[in-house]
Amino acid sequence: MEQPTTTSSRLILRPFTLVDAPDIHQMVGDRDIASTTLLIPHPYEDGMAEEWIGAHQGRCDRGEQINFAIALRADGSLVGNITLRITQSHEHGELGYWIGKPFWNMGYATETTQAVIKIWL
Repeated sequence: MEQPTTTSSRLILRPFTLVDAPDIHQMVGDRDIASTTLLIPHPYEDGMAEEWIGAHQGRCDRGEQINFAIALRADGSLVGNITLRITQSHEHGELGYWIGKPFWNMGYATETTQAVIKIWL
């Protein structure tokens, strides 16, 4: 399954690439980001971002989850992540996200959530 890409007024939701790894490492290495999630360890060790990105396609292919890189349409800067976890047997989905600290309180999580819901309804 090829992961979709979509946009909102200010954002692009796209697959992650290994080019994103340094930005991911910097953002989720912040204790404040890790403390707001269930699955991001702290400290965030070298190589974890690359390993995480490498697991995305397999999970997408199995219909388990889709991870979107959240990037600014204006310049492509990585803002964060939103993940749609899918339980097909129960026809249930769950969203989880993190937003890099420099981008907090700008409405990006709300805008991203609305965009993901639109493509899956």
